[in-house]
Amino acid sequence: MDLERKPMNMGQTPALLIVDMINAFTDPACPLGTDAASVVEANRMLLTAFRARSLPIVYTTVIFRCESEGRAFRNRVPALEVLQPDSEWVKVDRALEPLAGEYITEKKGASAFFGTDLATWLDRRGADSVVVTGLTTSGCVRASVVDGLQHDYPVFVPRQAVGDRNPNAHEANLFDMHAKYADVLDLAELLAMLPGNDTQSRA
Repeated sequence: MDLERKPMNMGQTPALLIVDMINAFTDPACPLGTDAASVVEANRMLLTAFRARSLPIVYTTVIFRCESEGRAFRNRVPALEVLQPDSEWVKVDRALEPLAGEYITEKKGASAFFGTDLATWLDRRGADSVVVTGLTTSGCVRASVVDGLQHDYPVFVPRQAVGDRNPNAHEANLFDMHAKYADVLDLAELLAMLPGNDTQSRA
């Protein structure tokens, strides 16, 4: 039986957190990658909307700069070894290339908040909610959603803007995140909620 839950309040300064939309994950040629063309396009639409409103935008990438970083994670998933500082794989997908003032934070694990300055960065910009997108739904997206809520941010996940190698894992994690940690909604619905629109709340 589902828990009772209330819709979250987006506030006036939602931040867009784009999780690991880097070449390693968006290019099927990489051992870590998958066909993410539709997810890239959904994120491009979100970027356009957030940029038009001058709202905070932050990207994550995964880079291992020494042997000791993320050791257990790398031992578990050897394909992660491609995520080296001089690699093209760690760069944000060209279709989503950051502009000046849009921040990229490096992480070593699943959550965008763990071992990074993301919480401080969001606080300094007055963010009052977080829209989480990216790859993968069952891994780094979910971890970032849970940690976002644990940092007391209302969290929103536009379902078209996240993806996973495994469709069943994708759907199961969207269901579970919506049950407890975030409002999972369609991209069009989220875009209509952004500050500056005539309609910012759902019926």
